[in-house]
Order: sequence, then C-alpha cells, then structure tokens
Amino acid sequence: MPYTADSQRYDQMTYLRSGRSGLHLPAVSLGLWQRFGEDVTYESIRARVLRAFDLGVTHFDLANNYGPRPGAAEINFGRVMREDLAPYRDEIVISTKAGYRMWDGPYGEWGSRKSMLASLDQSLSRMGLDYVDIFYHHRADPNTPLEESMSALSDAVRWGKAMYVGVSSYSAKRTREAASILEEQGTKLLIHQPSYSMLNRWIETDLLDALEDVGAGAIVFSPLAQGLLTDRYLDGIPADSRAADEQGSFHREFLREEVLEKVRSLRTIAQDRGQSLAQMALSWCLRDDRVTSVLIGASSVKQLEENVAATEKLGFSEDELTSIDRYATESGLNLWKPSSDVE
Repeated sequence: MPYTADSQRYDQMTYLRSGRSGLHLPAVSLGLWQRFGEDVTYESIRARVLRAFDLGVTHFDLANNYGPRPGAAEINFGRVMREDLAPYRDEIVISTKAGYRMWDGPYGEWGSRKSMLASLDQSLSRMGLDYVDIFYHHRADPNTPLEESMSALSDAVRWGKAMYVGVSSYSAKRTREAASILEEQGTKLLIHQPSYSMLNRWIETDLLDALEDVGAGAIVFSPLAQGLLTDRYLDGIPADSRAADEQGSFHREFLREEVLEKVRSLRTIAQDRGQSLAQMALSWCLRDDRVTSVLIGASSVKQLEENVAATEKLGFSEDELTSIDRYATESGLNLWKPSSDVE
C-alpha cells in the first residue's frame, strides 16, 4: 500500500533554528548510526523511518560508515526515500558525513580533499540522491591542513552536492578556525555535531560559546549516553543491549556503581516531572537555546515514539535544574574526546 504522510505531522513537533541560519530542524532528529544496517530487517527500518516522519521528524542523520556493513544504512535509507518518501523530498533534511574509514588505502578515511569528496559521491550513489542537505567532516584530522578539509566542504556546496556544511567532534578552537576558513570561501558553518549528555558535559566549557560566536547551531549525539540514561541497565545487562556486544562502542566500565547511582537519582527527578529518564535527558539537552536538536536512535517504533514525546515537556524549573546538577556530572563517557582534542 502506498505511503501517505500523516497530515498532522507538523502539529506535534517543535522546530528550532540552527544558529543564525535560515534552517530549522526538529528538536528531535533520527540518527541511523546503529540498527539501520544489515543486522535488522528492511521492514523494521522502513517502519521506524516512516513513523518518525509522521511524528514531524524531518531530519535524518547518516554517515558513510553507518551499518553494519559500512554504507548499509545509507542504502536502506535510500530505498525508503525512493519507494516512500520521494514526494516529500523538499520537506526532509538529509545529512551524511565523511572521515571514518570506508575503504582500503590512504584515501579511505580522515580529511583529505580526495577522501571527503569521493566519500560524498559514494554516499549520494548509495542513497540515490542528487544532493544532501548537510555534509559533515566527521572527525578532526590531525595531519591534513584544516584549509584542505574545509575547501572540500565548501566545494560540495558550490557544486550543488550539499546545501549546508557542518563538523563533528571538533574542539572550540578548531571550530572557530573552521568557521573562519569557510567564511573566507563564501560558505557558512551551519552546525556542529558533538557528543553531549547529562554525564558528558564537555561542550559547556567553551564549545557552545564558540558556536554562538560563529553563528552555528549544535545537534548533539549520544544524548542518552548510549542507553545509560534510561532504565535499561539498572538491573543488569540485557542480552540485546549495546553493552552485551563486546565489540561495540559501549564499554562495560560505564556501568560503574558510582555512575549507576547518578542514573538512579536522575530517574527519581524524572519521575517527579512526569517523564521517563530518557525523556528528561533529551529535554535537558535542549534547555540551552544554542542546542538546535538532539539525535536519537531507535530500535523499535515504540522506543521512537517514547523518545519523541520528550518534546511535550521541554521546560525546567530552577529547582529542577539545581537538583539535576547534583548528579549530572562528568563520568568519563566521551569516547570521541581524542578527536575533539585535536588542535
């Protein structure tokens, strides 16, 4: 049966401007980092993507290496676009990234012009698109001149292969430098994608100030600390969880008792607010107006619906924020810190 989008989809989502640009993003965006590759059925992927759009989620965040297998998420998303969402292309923001390893040899990763523009062409081919809305440099490259990486982003816009550009996991200093180089080339830095959560607050030190100064927005990934800021790990490690995958990005040492005690205390505050812990964690990330959107994953339609419902209660009282700050403290969860440390 042909898909028809919910006519009420824009009535139930909050949209926020990215920095000083003209682009608004949904407060909650769908990231296809995990569980959108070859490890799940296509029917499951299609159901989650279409339900997200029906809920007003107009931004879908991908990268060249999302899978498993690397590239599979883009292939699957491209099929949904082709078979279901093609009539709505102008309502949708699609992003992809280059920087992590995708193919053999010296050009298969990092930030050279050759690597980044070849990767973008491959991403467009996998998704069957003429352009993406946002093209990111996925991680800072310590060995390639920043001017080279930024020229690749700028030319992607100039050639019509991307509408906007962004960076991910850059330090505040490097973000300022990138924005300056891009502006010299006639391109504005639209957005920065850092990790951020109640237990990983590194962007508050100076990155948010840098983004405000250069006029870029922030879209934060891992706002639930890969599931730690949910009820999922309070009674052990579920067999189908990220922590159960010893080859995955979730490290068992995250489940230290001192961290779990913080999570339990935060859950109590969330319950008093009438939210789940996950919903409060997402709402909390959006309390700062320099944060444009939070990226969520979703392994089921139910999980997607529950997390998008965070937008129903975005406000916090001063007392709530004070209580949260007692437990929302740095917990050593920033796996992407080496990239953001690159100067």
